[in-house]
Amino acid sequence: IRPYTEVAKAADLEVNRGIIVNEYMQTNDPNIFAVGECAECEGKVYGLVAPLYEQGIVLADYLTNKETNGYHGSTTFTSLKVSGCDLYSAGIIQETDDIHGIEIFNSIDNNYKKVFLKDGEVVGAVLYGNTDDGSRFYNMMKKHESIEDYTLVSLLTKGGEDGNVSIEDMADDETICGCNGVNKGTIVEAITKNGLTSVAEVTKMTKAGNSCGKCKGQIADILQYALGDDFIASKPTGICACTDLSRDQIVTQIRAKGLKTSKEVRHVLNFKDKNGCPKCRPAINYYLNMIYPNEHKDEKESRFANERYHANIQNDGTFSVIPQMRGGVTDADQLIRLGEVAKKYNVPLVKVTGSQRVGLYGLKKEELPSVWEDLGMRSASAYGKKTRSVKSCVGKEFCRFGTQYTTQLGIRLEQTFEYIDTPHKFKMGVSGCPRSCVESGVKDFGVISVENGFQLYIGGNGGTEVTKGQLLTTVETEDEVIRICGALMQYYRETGIYAERTAPWLERLGFENVKEVLLDPDRQQALFDRVMEAKQAIQDEPWQAIVNDKASQKIFEVERV
Repeated sequence: IRPYTEVAKAADLEVNRGIIVNEYMQTNDPNIFAVGECAECEGKVYGLVAPLYEQGIVLADYLTNKETNGYHGSTTFTSLKVSGCDLYSAGIIQETDDIHGIEIFNSIDNNYKKVFLKDGEVVGAVLYGNTDDGSRFYNMMKKHESIEDYTLVSLLTKGGEDGNVSIEDMADDETICGCNGVNKGTIVEAITKNGLTSVAEVTKMTKAGNSCGKCKGQIADILQYALGDDFIASKPTGICACTDLSRDQIVTQIRAKGLKTSKEVRHVLNFKDKNGCPKCRPAINYYLNMIYPNEHKDEKESRFANERYHANIQNDGTFSVIPQMRGGVTDADQLIRLGEVAKKYNVPLVKVTGSQRVGLYGLKKEELPSVWEDLGMRSASAYGKKTRSVKSCVGKEFCRFGTQYTTQLGIRLEQTFEYIDTPHKFKMGVSGCPRSCVESGVKDFGVISVENGFQLYIGGNGGTEVTKGQLLTTVETEDEVIRICGALMQYYRETGIYAERTAPWLERLGFENVKEVLLDPDRQQALFDRVMEAKQAIQDEPWQAIVNDKASQKIFEVERV
């Protein structure tokens, strides 16, 4: 952590690594206080959430003249938040003359544990693989609990005799969420006083599980402990607060009753709020588009702002315009037009995006239609829950490592599936060799070229929780790549929950089940035919459709007073 201290220096505050504060979070100016990542107390700066809360409590007590012992540092932990790599560390994690470690490695399950002890107490821990003991060790450290009554090492104990403390036996002051400093007692009180029945409700009320999410399993255990048999029964299944119906129930009823509009769905299925909410309106509009690609008229008012304006709204209220460059390929004429438009509209930032396109950032809403007209380029749909970019490398045409001609395949994939709505954004990558410069292994649909054809990967995600795609199959021809991609997209469209990425979708349905469906020749062809029906129902490129329709431009008008 490197605190930003320039403002503090300008105010003549004492600064070292951070802004130096005393035990009451007070700087050398008695009227200025500092907490969190910018504050340095007793020579330490903390880059975690929990110490901020502890510092805030001390500061609040001091400012309200309540008795306080002051702040004298925090016992901290951190966990690596990467899918497939569970790593946890807390406290002191180095041995010294007076700190000794107990180390266990299970090579069968690839689990590693090391606990650091000093004067008969736990002062640190490192866990890899199974990190369930992390919160238990953390609580022992915070309480300075003696290890006198604990067995230091146990081998081949029976299942259920691993020494873990049950929720029932856990003290109320045991920390459950170390990130936000929430203990068991706070969670139980929130459940019983407010009638909470789900992990999401507990998180919203107490902030437990709101940061790294590692404690959500324990929160569910506390719900089970507090509610008993009512826990499962009381878990809400509806897609939102407007209805108790699940996604599958709503889709089934739409098909069975022939419901064609969102208004019909909400009224016939007895939604509590007949107008719907920001959560169910876009979801139902998507399900109707998916079921009736040729009949349902898209309800633009139900879409999120980015999709209504066909541009990404930025943090200052301006928009970005990202034209289509299939396969990351452009030409001199496009670049000249982009430059001319950037000059004409004084665009603050012109940037090559992570999706191999050129983006114009900082445009006003009222400028969008004229910008699109001047560009004369197609939308890249870099703003919606639909087919996004298809990243591709130059492949065999130029690269000495390339095994297949990948640029044209990337262009073909994007051209075939562009503008098709999906439950969430759907990204693709086409790599010319196993080196995979375009990171096809973490795409919703990834193609990695090999000497004998193309390896196809599905369910990858390069977002906040990185998920490696799973190898579906290897095919010989581009036509097979296109057909399987279309089948995957349609199966995802038909079974996915709105706003669900392919990684959790694949986990929910099961990889082997999805593989069986996609590689069955008859079902594969039927799915591909249906996704092509959805593509044929898309008649217009969105930017030019608005440019050619003055009525559609009204939503971009801004009244100035």
